[in-house]
Amino acid sequence: MSPSLYAAGKWLAAESRAKELPILLEWLGGSCEQAEFSRFFSRALALAAVVLLPMMFWRIRRLRAGRESALESSQKKVGWKMAVIQILIGTVMAGTTLWGVGLLLQLYGAYMPAVDPPALGKLLKKVLIPAVAVPLVEEWLFRGVLLGLWLKCARPLSACVGSSLLFALIHFVKLPDGAVIGDPAACWAGFELLGKIIFHFSDPRFLVTDFATLFVVGMILAWARLRTGVLWFSMGLHAGWIIAFKGFNLLHTRIELHGVSSWWVGDTLRSGLAPLITLVLTIGLCHALFHQFKWAGSCPILASR
Repeated sequence: MSPSLYAAGKWLAAESRAKELPILLEWLGGSCEQAEFSRFFSRALALAAVVLLPMMFWRIRRLRAGRESALESSQKKVGWKMAVIQILIGTVMAGTTLWGVGLLLQLYGAYMPAVDPPALGKLLKKVLIPAVAVPLVEEWLFRGVLLGLWLKCARPLSACVGSSLLFALIHFVKLPDGAVIGDPAACWAGFELLGKIIFHFSDPRFLVTDFATLFVVGMILAWARLRTGVLWFSMGLHAGWIIAFKGFNLLHTRIELHGVSSWWVGDTLRSGLAPLITLVLTIGLCHALFHQFKWAGSCPILASR
């Protein structure tokens, strides 16, 4: 689908330059003119997901007709006050730990304050909108729907690992930096991009400093989902990481020639061994929290079904 969308997008871009089109098509044409092939690939992936969504819901209904999953048996209702408390605690916990590692990397010369930081309104728009929208969608999909489906046929630990691997993989279904597609309009261009994505996973540093970080994030969110019996705390953790990640990157500039090893500091705040170690600290904080508050139930992850 990607080459067809690419050709259609570039045709619309040419038409918007040559003719007077409605405002919406003018905007869409300008966006297509600036977009690279990888963006059309991601849009084709999203379109395929939307088209196949009814089939997924049909499958969910079929599975729900069977026996109850471990996730469904652990679900419980909480009031709106408790939901707000869980979201706030998760947001503060995840946001402060990740922002703290950013400040530590700044101390070691890997980052510096941005010379021209964005205005407050733009900063809030770029940080708060993703911090609200992304956790709502991804937690419902990965920790709600997919983890629940996985628990129908697998033990809790296997279900958490499987859904977390998929969660991490989805975030890297894009053209790696520096990679080029020979002919984006060719019918095999989408497969060429897939090949470059798969080849990117042969890089050991990428697996350790980037992929492993997202996998651990997925495991923490799945673990929190099973321990609390609801999605609120997972949403809070997810929102806190997004706020720290996007906010720190907007207010700071990465120094290319710093003295810290590239294994410790990657291209962004979520890349490298430093944020990965920070996630271990987050696991410890969550473990202490689950033992402190009564809204955390018993952990079924290591239990056999």
